[in-house]
Amino acid sequence: MTTGFLAALLAGAFAGGFINGLAGFGTALLSLGLWLQIMPPPQAVAIVVVMSVVSGLQGLWITRREIRDRPGRLARFLVPGLIGLPMGVTLLNVISAPVLKLVIAGFMIAYGGFFTLRRSLPRFERPTPGMDIGIGFAGGILGGAASLSGALPTMWCAMRPWPKGETRAVLQPYNVGILGAAVALFALQGLYDRETLTLIAFALPATLIGAHFGIRLFHHLDDTQFRRLLIGVMLASGLALALRELI
Repeated sequence: MTTGFLAALLAGAFAGGFINGLAGFGTALLSLGLWLQIMPPPQAVAIVVVMSVVSGLQGLWITRREIRDRPGRLARFLVPGLIGLPMGVTLLNVISAPVLKLVIAGFMIAYGGFFTLRRSLPRFERPTPGMDIGIGFAGGILGGAASLSGALPTMWCAMRPWPKGETRAVLQPYNVGILGAAVALFALQGLYDRETLTLIAFALPATLIGAHFGIRLFHHLDDTQFRRLLIGVMLASGLALALRELI
């Protein structure tokens, strides 16, 4: 392990932990940009899902009250998402994952760009349990087919007038649950060999430190700033995903 390799590994771990601590998701957005330059894609993805789950568990603590107060809302997203995850894995034999990623990236760019330029944010005030279930299910499918489980739930939650704690109380445990299931699937596929586990051990402290700083910044955001942060992360994620697939 060279000094340059270790520096890129730790930088990606810290950046991924920071954005997860701040927004409740997005570890892959910053980590994979560095890790795909120093390791094979299967290894990079296997590590990033572990880092996402670990930093997400740290973030769950700050929204524990909101999660406890509205367990039904979270269940409407998470349970269908877990059902959709293996279906998405099965779809990999039928559809082209790169094409699907480009389509979703285009949607994320259009969504993020449109609402970034708008002065006022959309507000869906009325309860929409059916839509919540559908979004959670579709997110699970996209997670299994293209590792994009958080895209649709994040876009949907950013359009709801929920306080930042309530929004995070959906997104954070949703992503932890979906990615935790992905870790189990990857383990069954034998992706966590000795080398990968060693890299995880090196990256884990940097991820936890980054998540800590992200959580501290999260506390300084008001509800509107947090919703705009989600929209901005969607735009950045779409651009990064499109460039990665095209290049």
